[in-house]
Amino acid sequence: MLKKALSTVAVAAITMSAGLAAAAEKWDMATPYPDATFHTQNIIEFAKDVNDASGGELTITVHSGGSLFKHADIKRSVQRGLVPIGETLISLLANENPIYTVDAIPFLATSYEDSKKLWEVSRAGIEAALAKDGLKVLYAVPWPSQGLYTANPVSTVEDLKGIKFRAYNSTTSQLADLTGMVATQVEVPEIPTAFATGIVEAMMTSPSTGANSKAWDFVSNFYDVQAWLPKNMVIVNAKSFDRLSAEAQKAVMDAAVKAEARGLEMSMAESEAKKKILADNGMNVAAPSAELKAGLAKVGETMVADWLEKTGDEGKAIIDAFKN
Repeated sequence: MLKKALSTVAVAAITMSAGLAAAAEKWDMATPYPDATFHTQNIIEFAKDVNDASGGELTITVHSGGSLFKHADIKRSVQRGLVPIGETLISLLANENPIYTVDAIPFLATSYEDSKKLWEVSRAGIEAALAKDGLKVLYAVPWPSQGLYTANPVSTVEDLKGIKFRAYNSTTSQLADLTGMVATQVEVPEIPTAFATGIVEAMMTSPSTGANSKAWDFVSNFYDVQAWLPKNMVIVNAKSFDRLSAEAQKAVMDAAVKAEARGLEMSMAESEAKKKILADNGMNVAAPSAELKAGLAKVGETMVADWLEKTGDEGKAIIDAFKN
């Protein structure tokens, strides 16, 4: 009888173990940037937090550098269930819905504090748009703010007129038009050559891109105008999330809260570190003059109005909440 009882206990233990193993989930995560990028570093920590908090019930394997899907395809791949979770630049989805461009409106949110508030008031609208595609937002983290790089000193918007400006999307092209600059489409890898050959004389981009492209080789000035702070977001397929146990879902959401706060701190540190690199290499790193700041703010008002025409009442509710 004792042997039979022990045998029964052993079988029960094996069955329970098999059940736990079957319940364990393994998610592959598609991300667009290399491991050294602070966004990816934050995601690696997020994945570790999920694994630890779920007791191994959910394991997330991070595939960086676009190794699973190209950046432009990540959102669609998560939506279709080809991968359960991924990261994307929010404004990359602009063609799907103008709500996704709210954090890329120049001179609307011009500080980390403003960026955080803008996310808080726009998150519900972005979540609703994604929910229609079967997606759920976990968290979002801003890039360092976009600054103005010029070969010659600039103190007013009028000083920008006629300057050949590097554009890379419809927003930067519109910005050039409104300030009297001449826009030319130039992608990041082409920046040094474009400046060296005189195709462009100025650009608006982050301290990170400026430092990585060695901007000091072709321009002398960086004005920290903090034009906008574009965000990346981590999204999950809603059906994949719903299949998790309540405990695992809580582990994911708790880790997401931590990742959003940690990512903000990492972005701020990245911004200061890269601006120091610009200064250490001889660039004039400065705040914009009061006149330049005021002139750019007027440009921003025009671009906000243009965005409101596209988004209607939904956009107005976001802007009103942000400004109040």
